[in-house]
Amino acid sequence: MSRLLCLSRGLICTQCKYSVQKSEAFVSVLTSRGKLREQLKRLISTSRSPVTSPCSSRHPLFWLLGVGTGFVLALGLKYRDSASERCECNVQKTLEVSKYTAAIETSRDLLQRIKDEVGAPGMVIGVSVDGSHVWCEGAGYADLENRVPCGPDTVMRIASISKPLTAAAVARLWEDGKIDLDAPVQKYVPEFPQKLFESEDVTITPRMLLSHLSGIRHYEKDAKKVREDKEKAKRLLKPPEKKEEKSSDENKEKPKAEDSSAKSKEAKGGQRRKKEFEQEEYYLKDNFENVTQALDLFKDDPLIFKPGSTFLYSTHAYTLLSAVVERAAGQHFLDHMMKMFRELGMLNTVPDENDPIIYNRSRFYHFNKKGRVVNCPYVDNSYKWAGGGFLSTVGDLLVFGNAVLYSYQMAELKSTDGLLPGFLKPHTAKAIWAPVDKTEASWDRNGLYAQGWLVVEKQQKYGQCRSRRHYASHTGGAVGASSVLLVLPSESKHTPPQGVVVTIITNMQSVGLNTTALKIAQEFDKARDEERASA
Repeated sequence: MSRLLCLSRGLICTQCKYSVQKSEAFVSVLTSRGKLREQLKRLISTSRSPVTSPCSSRHPLFWLLGVGTGFVLALGLKYRDSASERCECNVQKTLEVSKYTAAIETSRDLLQRIKDEVGAPGMVIGVSVDGSHVWCEGAGYADLENRVPCGPDTVMRIASISKPLTAAAVARLWEDGKIDLDAPVQKYVPEFPQKLFESEDVTITPRMLLSHLSGIRHYEKDAKKVREDKEKAKRLLKPPEKKEEKSSDENKEKPKAEDSSAKSKEAKGGQRRKKEFEQEEYYLKDNFENVTQALDLFKDDPLIFKPGSTFLYSTHAYTLLSAVVERAAGQHFLDHMMKMFRELGMLNTVPDENDPIIYNRSRFYHFNKKGRVVNCPYVDNSYKWAGGGFLSTVGDLLVFGNAVLYSYQMAELKSTDGLLPGFLKPHTAKAIWAPVDKTEASWDRNGLYAQGWLVVEKQQKYGQCRSRRHYASHTGGAVGASSVLLVLPSESKHTPPQGVVVTIITNMQSVGLNTTALKIAQEFDKARDEERASA
C-alpha cells in the first residue's frame, strides 16, 4: 500500500513539476503520515497470525485491502486528469491564448459567416501573433462523404499562395548571385523563344515574371478579348447612348428576345467571379514530367501586352519562372522547393500529386449547375507547380509568413546582436514587399503587386478618418480550393517578428477570403495592443 502511495505522485502528471508540487494535499489525505500507516501495520501483522477459519478472518482482510487499493488508484487517476489540464508545461500556452479569447470569439464568428455565405464544406484558420501560434481551428468537413472534420492538420490546396513561395526561392538564388533578375529569361531557358510584340523584339526578365508585367497570357488564350476586358475595366462610366425608337411592330415581334438578353446580362454579372473556372486549362489531366515541358502550353502564344507596360496576372508566367529557378539552382524545381520547405520547417507542404498517400488531405468541392455541392473532377497540376500547385496546412503557412516578416523587420533594427539571421536578408525582404509601378491586384484595389505579394501601404488622408494599415497578402483559387495568407506587420521595435499573420484555406472554389483575413488580423492586433497597454 505504501508503494502505491509513492507511485501515485508520479501518476498525476509526468510532463512537469506539477505532480510533485501540487499533489501534496492528495498524498497527505491518503497517508495521514501516522494513523493510516499504523492501521495498515496492525492489519498486516494480524494477517500473519495463525488462521483457523479462512472464511471468517482472511476474507474481510483482503476485502479491506482491495477496497483501499481501488480507492488509491481511482483517486490518483482523478487527480491525474485534473492536474494534466493545469500542469505548468501548459501554463504559458494557456496564458498566451487567454489574452486573445475575445479576439478568437469574434474571429470565429467572422469565419463562420463567410463559410455559411459561400456554402463551403470546410475551412481551416490559423493565426499567429508576434511569431507565436495563438489560434488554429477547423470548421466543417474535410471530407463530406465520410464526415471527416476539418482540423489544424488538414491538408488543402493553397493555389496561388504557391507564388510567394516561389518568389522566396527566387530571392534566395538572387542573394547567392545565381539569378540576374534583369537578364533575358533565355539566358536560363533557351527553350523559350524570343518574343515579338507588334513586330518588335521584346525582352522578358525574371523581374517582370515576378510582378506579372511580362505580357504572358493567363488562362484566356484570346488576346483581343483580354485587351478588351482590360480596357473595359479602366474605362470610366459613360451615360447610356440614346437609341432610335423602333417601330411598335418590331417591339411586338421581339419582346422575348429582349427579355432573354437582359436576363443573360444579369446572369453574367452574377457569375463574373466564377468565369475564370470556365477555362479549359484549369482542368488539365495531362502530366508534365518537368517544368520545361510545361512551357509547351503557352510558349508559342503571342504576348497580350508589351513586357513591362501593363499588369496582367499570369500563372503561366510563374511556370516560366520555375524553369528559370531550375536552371539557376542546377536542381529540379520540386526538389529545390522541397529543400527550402525543410529548411523553413514546413514539413506538411508538398506538391499536389495524386499518387502519394498524403495524410489528412482534404477532398475538394464545387457547386454544380443545380447549386448542389459535388466533388471536383480530377486535375493534374504539374503544369503550374510554381503558380498554384502545392498543398499545405495553416501551420506551415504561418511559419512561412513569420519567416518573411522576421526577415523584413530585421532591416528596421539598429542592432541585431544576439539575434539569428532571417531566412532572407533584410534588404531582400524589403525588395520583395516593395510595390511595383503599373501593377494592381483584384483582391484589394488599395494595393499594388510587388514580387509575389500584394502590398498595401500605410496611408491616412484626413484627420480622424480612415487610417490604412500596411500589410502584405496573397490569395489563391484552384479547382475545389480557395486560400489567403496575410501578414499585418506591427510598428513595434520589439524583437521580430512583430505583427499578426492570418491564413485561411477552404475546400470550395471561388471564395474571396482577403477581407475576412484582414478583419481577423485587426482583431488580434487590437487585442495585443490592449494587452501591452494594460501591462
